[in-house]
Amino acid sequence: MNAAHASVYTDFQGLAKLKTAARKDSGSALEETAQQFEALMMQMMLKSMRQASIGEGLGDSDQSLFYRDMYDQQLAIHLAKSGGLGLTEVIKRQLGGSTGEHAQQPGKVLSDYRQQAVMRGAPSSDTATSPLEANRSSAPTTSTAPVQKKPEPAIDSPEAFLRHLWPMAQEAAILLGQEPDTLLAQAALETGWGQKMIRRDDGNNSFNLFGIKADYRWAGDRAIVPTLEYAGGVAVRQKAAFRAYDSFADSFKDYVAFLQTNPRYHTALQADDSGSYLSSLQEAGYATDPHYAEKISAILDRPELQQILAQLKSAESLP
Repeated sequence: MNAAHASVYTDFQGLAKLKTAARKDSGSALEETAQQFEALMMQMMLKSMRQASIGEGLGDSDQSLFYRDMYDQQLAIHLAKSGGLGLTEVIKRQLGGSTGEHAQQPGKVLSDYRQQAVMRGAPSSDTATSPLEANRSSAPTTSTAPVQKKPEPAIDSPEAFLRHLWPMAQEAAILLGQEPDTLLAQAALETGWGQKMIRRDDGNNSFNLFGIKADYRWAGDRAIVPTLEYAGGVAVRQKAAFRAYDSFADSFKDYVAFLQTNPRYHTALQADDSGSYLSSLQEAGYATDPHYAEKISAILDRPELQQILAQLKSAESLP
């Protein structure tokens, strides 16, 4: 299609000509329409640049300005026909045309992009409960954990929490040279007695009892949730990646390995009592909460916890 008339490019009334041509050759009409829009844009750019000057010249008059506008119009047409700013091809694709590597790709509207986001699994707003933060080095990640196959144990009370985890805490405590009571109190603080467990993206339990984060050294599954970081004693909410396990037993095993393989916790592992152990963990940077050790010690001192633990120890001593 030959667009000889300047109005096709610089006047929206020229669209009438394009409509007539489109009935005969829709491809050419699309090309001309795209060039028209680009020419209009360049003409507006030129006009804006002219208006940004410091003022009219001494020899300027209404007649000279009229011819200058005509020149700008012809310049915009020439640039659009010669390739312009590269907007013609973009406009053609958006209007439904196809060029080069973008062939067979129709123009998109907002609903198309929304549908793409849904199909790609775009994340929705996160409403997970924030666990107590522990500074175990985080690393952003978008990986999704596999579907949990094992049934989740029913932990609906502090007593159920202690009774279920007691055997695992005993095994871990022996390896660390500490008391199982201390490990259970720490897990109780981190998880709200099992009621505020870190959840994976699919809602399944991460079984992370000790708030250990997933950094570059962790090759397993992860769960990304809101958490609290303490900076200068002030709590700041942010998102972090935490390690995800297949069971509570795996969480205890990783907790032991995490402390034993990290040199900064060497002093904690040499502690003779729970108070020294917890203080050393905090000093080594296990948690940013300035009252971390104090809070765990307060849980250890609760009469109800001591009563339940006494029952568990007594039951083991029976023949």
